[in-house]
Amino acid sequence: MKTFDDLEVRRPALAQAYLALLAAQPGRPLALFAPRRVGKTFFLDHDLAPGARDAGMLPVYADLWLHKTAPIEALNHALEEALDDLQVPASRAAKLARTPVKKIGLLGASIDLGEEPQRRALPESPALRLDALVTRLAARHKGQILLMLDEVQTLGEAADGVTLVASLRAVLHKRRGEVRAVFTGSSQEGLARLMNTAGAPMYQFAQIIDFPFLDDAFLRLLADHFSTVHPGKALALADLRHGFSKIGFKPALMRDVVKAMSAEGVTDVSQGLRNYMTSDHQVAVWRALLSSVDAFDQGVLEVIARGEPPLSQATLQALAAIPGSKPTISRVRSSIEKLKRGGFLSKTAAGTHLDDPLLAEFVLQRAAQ
Repeated sequence: MKTFDDLEVRRPALAQAYLALLAAQPGRPLALFAPRRVGKTFFLDHDLAPGARDAGMLPVYADLWLHKTAPIEALNHALEEALDDLQVPASRAAKLARTPVKKIGLLGASIDLGEEPQRRALPESPALRLDALVTRLAARHKGQILLMLDEVQTLGEAADGVTLVASLRAVLHKRRGEVRAVFTGSSQEGLARLMNTAGAPMYQFAQIIDFPFLDDAFLRLLADHFSTVHPGKALALADLRHGFSKIGFKPALMRDVVKAMSAEGVTDVSQGLRNYMTSDHQVAVWRALLSSVDAFDQGVLEVIARGEPPLSQATLQALAAIPGSKPTISRVRSSIEKLKRGGFLSKTAAGTHLDDPLLAEFVLQRAAQ
């Protein structure tokens, strides 16, 4: 029997549209922007990668967010694994078929063929290694490579970010006949800084596209399954749509909310959200998250959650109430940058805000107690 966790929306048409764009502009990557946890990685894995394979391409995925201090090494590691998979087949029969024969026995006589010629070792320099790996992988695959780099803005945040980005651009341009690339980014500020800073290596190199949120097709799946589990009960699509928007269009979170509603037999989506926010488990998660930063940072979060200007004189006076804080504009700016790095805050054209709308609501509720 299906569960809520089995409900998935596939978007093959969107994948085909992106692949067509890549084919129409060789050497120019696509940069897909959307906030975190809205389904970008799922799309890469379940829609774009299969579409690329059907087109004869070899998809290679690397999550740079998990390797912030060494993003280019993470990319090279992903390429090396893909090359190993091509050179060392999984099945025993295939492994035997590709094992070089060293000696042949014929009517009691033996002929030693000696060692097979070996390719030179891969370069130690990460930039040169990237170029060599792409070339060898394309030659071994006998087709194009699709690089899928998750959270690409991480490259620009590394200590030697400018050099890393320049190296990646050089390889993508030089090997444009052999490699295509799709980037994702969850930081609008970081992605814009990487792609649109005049004089920077990636300036206007990639085509930035807003990655679309899931729509009513996903919400209908949730509503239909809820009705299957609870015959005679229904969730209003308009209410689901409002709730989905409130939580920032995060499908996994919406699924969790509806699962909790199903367990309680609740059909009021607003009530379901309130129950989710006040559950012991979720409150414990948020308290642990907030305890990872100090009291001053929590004060800055509260100011931003209220929508107040964090660098105003009134804000500095309010923050002065925190014991031992001694707030200054410089300290508030440092706190904001720290909270951005920690994933608490995001900056868009509309300003700086908490990345999780429900966390923002929890912060305000806690402040009001």
